[in-house]
Parts: sequence; structure tokens; C-alpha cells
Amino acid sequence: MRAWLCVRTRLPRFSNRFFSSLTTNPKRIAELRCLTLLEACNSLPKLFQVQSHLIKLGLHSNNFVLTKFSQISSSLRSIEIAADLILCQPTSVIECFDVFLFNNVIRAFANSARETDRAASFFALMRRHDISPNKFTFPFLLKASALLHDSNLVKQIHGNVVKFGFDDDLFVQNTLVHGYSSVAQGLDSARRIFDGMPISDSVSWSAMIGGYVKNSRSSEAIGLFRKMQMAGVKPDEITMLNLLSACADVGALEIGRWIARYVDRDAAILKTVPLCNALIHMFAKCGGMDDALRLFHDMREKTIVTWTSVIDGLAMHGRGVEAVVLFEDMKVKGVVPDSVAFICVLTACSHAGMVDQGRQYFESMSEFDIVPTIEHYGCMVDLFSRAGLVEHALEFVNKMSIEPNPIIWRTIISACRIHGKLELGESITQRLIRNEPTHESNYVLLSNVYGSMNQWENKTVIRRVMGVRGMRKIPGCTSIEVNNEIYEFLAGDKSHPQYKEIYEMVDEMGREWKKAGYIPTTSEVLFDIDDEDKEDALNRHSEKLAIAFALLNTKPGTPIRIVKNLRIICVNLKAVRLDPYLWPKSLNGEVIQRTMGQPYRSNLMDDRGQIVTLSEETLVCSV
Repeated sequence: MRAWLCVRTRLPRFSNRFFSSLTTNPKRIAELRCLTLLEACNSLPKLFQVQSHLIKLGLHSNNFVLTKFSQISSSLRSIEIAADLILCQPTSVIECFDVFLFNNVIRAFANSARETDRAASFFALMRRHDISPNKFTFPFLLKASALLHDSNLVKQIHGNVVKFGFDDDLFVQNTLVHGYSSVAQGLDSARRIFDGMPISDSVSWSAMIGGYVKNSRSSEAIGLFRKMQMAGVKPDEITMLNLLSACADVGALEIGRWIARYVDRDAAILKTVPLCNALIHMFAKCGGMDDALRLFHDMREKTIVTWTSVIDGLAMHGRGVEAVVLFEDMKVKGVVPDSVAFICVLTACSHAGMVDQGRQYFESMSEFDIVPTIEHYGCMVDLFSRAGLVEHALEFVNKMSIEPNPIIWRTIISACRIHGKLELGESITQRLIRNEPTHESNYVLLSNVYGSMNQWENKTVIRRVMGVRGMRKIPGCTSIEVNNEIYEFLAGDKSHPQYKEIYEMVDEMGREWKKAGYIPTTSEVLFDIDDEDKEDALNRHSEKLAIAFALLNTKPGTPIRIVKNLRIICVNLKAVRLDPYLWPKSLNGEVIQRTMGQPYRSNLMDDRGQIVTLSEETLVCSV
């Protein structure tokens, strides 16, 4: 009791006298009093002081004391101190340690950002000394393997789970699903485990849904959530966070709005700041920026993530001026911008063509002790490139304090194509191929540059080289939400039951465009087919098929939102910017398309037959 009081009342002199008297007390009393002192350790110097006395008294090999020591080390984010103390023990001592001590160390390493891999090494240590794991050991190990993205480690842990008979434990099964879904080619194994579970809870479903989202299979995540509802399992906050990420990926705004209403109705799910941030992110990526702003203004508590989510959303929607105003408002409110906030505001300046403002923000980063990263440099290169200042972009790259990555060079190459600097684009692309000879996108870029220069033979040579080396262009894929269902289309897709009607609608749109004087840009298509076939190929792009499908299956006036995995090609940009009357006369609505994270909104004819003219970042059309 005296020891406890001296610690709690912060009587350092008495504590020092107590340390001196420990050697005259029996081992058990010394053990209990050391445990009391460990409870009071709130800094590393104090922990080292206790450690030295443990070694002096021989208590560093005491299992009970060492378990407590490992807990305190973990709370101070210094588990390696306890780990090293264990490793210095002789084999005969380690064999006397129990599983609870090792679980403490494994869990701490699994939660560590520095030495996560040591969780597996400590599991190997306990097995070498015949210390059997319990059901709590494996979830910690699986968490570590998920963070390490180590598929072999997950398989080894799974084997041990079966060996020790814990494969029927719900907690272990849930972490196995999470572990497998976090590694390459592990999602199918995760699904097999999930499907084989006799009992599953919200954690099980959330883990599997999250696995699909992490592996860019968001449509399947949404489909699994529907099965979760049919199974009568109530979702929790984690489920909703995963589902909102899935909706953001595929542009499922209506499903996202349903989630927002569900959260408002269900008292069991707290509308926490992270959940609100996820809703804002989803709304912004799905084209519902006004929904995002309403939620933002309704939030009483806002974090830096909240502000940056809205700023980023406004930037994506081409509302750069509003994004800049909000960034300044954030600073006035006393929220200090971080590195991500500057990326967002620089992106806003880039999309709004605010070159001078972007320069000022980039230079002001030092005032907040923020060192520019490759992302900040990339934003500046994009800023110059979008504004047509290709020479400024090159000059900026040459002055960078860090090595430019291939993405920066590809940004400049794209700017060279758009702004007619074709020889420069060719030179940079050839250099990029020399540095990255196995990256297929470099060859696609060079092929497109040659197409823009009408150098068809060189374009064909590049395509042949790609074929010989086993490279192929990533196929265009467009997803669309129609009547709360997600549909996906590939270029030239004929797998849909309505494909005949879809192609007829695409042809009808093409005829209307040609009547109005639209001439397709066929330079993106190989030269060895005639112009009519080129136009037919251009009409079969995935985003056109998706829009045609939506026009066939939605009421007039319904917004159409499409998401494409690649940048939209110039033929479609030009087509959608045409006069409103180019679209079939009986149709009316709004098209919002997102390509490579950037939404474009096409406001269509309203009930009064008026056309809304939008910003430079906007595509205007009417259907």
C-alpha cells in the first residue's frame, strides 16, 4: 500500500527510498511492488528505470511481471523494449512463458507501423519453444499479415488455425476473411471461408464487403450488401463505411442517398464524423456535390478531413473558385491546412485555370512547415499543362528538388498532344519508354502521339511491339446506376440482353450528331480500316453504350451518371458538347460522367427548353 501511495501522490524521494528497500523484501513482495510501479509508468525514462530494477532483482524473467511490462511498453509505443527483454532470456526460461505474454507482444507488433513483421517472428519463437497459441493469437497475426500484404503468411497462419482447431471460431473466421481479402489473389479464398461459415455476424459481412472494395470489385460489394439485407443481418458503421466506398467507386449515388437516409433513421448507427466524411466523399465522387455541401454545413463538428473532402469535391466538379474560397474560410476558422489540403486546393486551381493563385499556394506551403511531395509537384505540372503552358511545366520539372515520376511525364505528354507540341511529346515518350520498357501505358501514349501526327506506320509498329511483348491496352469499362442497380459495359459489349436496342440507340445518336455537322475524330483508330468502320468503332465505346442503355431504361429528365476507368477520348468530349438538339428529341435529362476521378456534368434541356451553360470543366448537352 505504501508503494502505491508513493507513486499516486508523486513522492519521488519516498519512491527512491522504496526502490532501495526492495532488495531486503521477499521476492513476492518485490514482484507486487514492481507491478505497482509499472502502473505508474507514463514515460520511457520511468520505464527504463523500472526495467533496470527488474533486471537487478532478477524479475525480468518473471512471466507475470514481464506480461505487465509488455503491456506498459505497448502503451508507450515501445514494444521492442519488452521484446528485446524476452529475446535475451535463455531457452529454459522462454519455455516457461505463457501464451498471454506472447499475445501481448504479437498484438503490439501487429498494431505497430514500424515493425509489423516481428509479429510473425514472435509467433515462430513461441512455436519453437512448444508454447501453444490460443484463439486470440491468430487474429493478431492475421491483422499483421493483412498490413504486410503477405499471402504466404496468411496461408501459413490459416494452416495453424486448422491445426489447433480454431477454424470454427467466429472471431478467427472473421479475421481470416479480412486477412485473405487484403492480399493478392486472396479474395476467392476469403469468399470460400465466408460462404462456409455456419454463423455470420455484421463483422463477417463487413469484412467480406470491405474485401471486395479493396480489390476494386465494388459492384460485387453492393450485391453482397443486398444479400446481407435479405439474410436479416443489421449493418453497422463499418459496413456503411465500406459500402460508401463502393458507391463512390461506381458512382451509385441513389444507393448512397439510401445509406444516408438509413443512417438518419437507425439509432444504432451513430452519425460519427468519419461516417459523415465518408458520405461527403461519396456524394462528391458520384456527382451529388450539392448533397455533400448540405451535409457539410449541417455538421457541428468538422475535422481537417471534412474540409479537405469538400474542397476536393468542389475541385473535381470544376468549381475551383468555390474550393479556393472554402480553403480560405477553413484557415479563417482556425483549421491549419495539412499536406492533403494543399493537394486539394492545388487541384482546384488546376481545374479552374487559376495559374497565379496555384503558384501562390505552392509557395505558401513553407509557412505551414509542409515540404512539397511528388503529389504537390504533380498538381503544379497539371496546372501548367491544363493551361497550355507546356514550356512552364517543363521548366518547373527541371527545377524540382525530387526526381519526377512517370506520372508527371505522362501529364506533360498528354498536354503536348492536346496543345500541338507533338515533336516534344514524341521525344519525352520515347525517353519514358527507355526508362520504363515494360509499362504498357507508355506505348499507348506514344501510339496516340503518332496517331495525332498522322504517322500511321509508326503507330502500327508500336502496336506490334506491344503485341510481341504481351502488352495490351486496358479495355475501357463504364459503370452506370439505373434503378438502383449497377451495370457495367465494355467497348463493343454485346453481353447485355438489350444489346440490340442499345446499339440501335447509339446509331440513332450518331445519326443526329452527323446531321448537325459533327465530324468524328478518327485519328485515335488504326489507319488500316476505312472511315465508316472507324466511325462504327468509335460509336461502340463503353460510355456511349452505357448512356444509350440508361436512355432506354429511365424516364425523361432522369440524371444519368456514368463512371469510366479511363480518360474519355476526344470524340466523346466533342460529341457531348454539341448543340442540345443533336440528341433524340423525345429524351430529356442530365448526364454526369466521371473519368479518372474527374466528374463532368452535362446539364440537359429543362422543362422550358432552356440550356444551362456551365464552366469550362463541364460538358454541355441535351437529351
